[in-house]
Amino acid sequence: MSAQILVIATPIWMGQPSSVAKMALERLDAELAETDEQGRPSMYGKVAVVGNEDGAHHVAAEVFQALNDVGFTVPAAGSTYWVGEAMQKLDYQDAGPKPETTGNATATLAANAAHLARLLSGSPFPAS
Repeated sequence: MSAQILVIATPIWMGQPSSVAKMALERLDAELAETDEQGRPSMYGKVAVVGNEDGAHHVAAEVFQALNDVGFTVPAAGSTYWVGEAMQKLDYQDAGPKPETTGNATATLAANAAHLARLLSGSPFPAS
């Protein structure tokens, strides 16, 4: 609860986020009724980012919507992914040279998330 940034990193199973990622989102559903002392949802002022593999845009949209529902803010360029070759077993950590575009997207995501978290920490959303 004290973290300013939440990272959801998930593989894709049949075009969906993993069951573990879905369980995390389901647990966050309990926060829908929770508010701070000013009546704002308890997740307001926190930043959420998503990392995933195949089906990246679909899963990012699904996860971002769930996180937004409970009050998280999504930074610009708030997702990153590496898909590799379809139907292969090569994991990103085991791949040879990493694609420069993936590294750049991940660096941008991290910088934007940290920047947004600092901004929200210094200037929170108004009370409800």
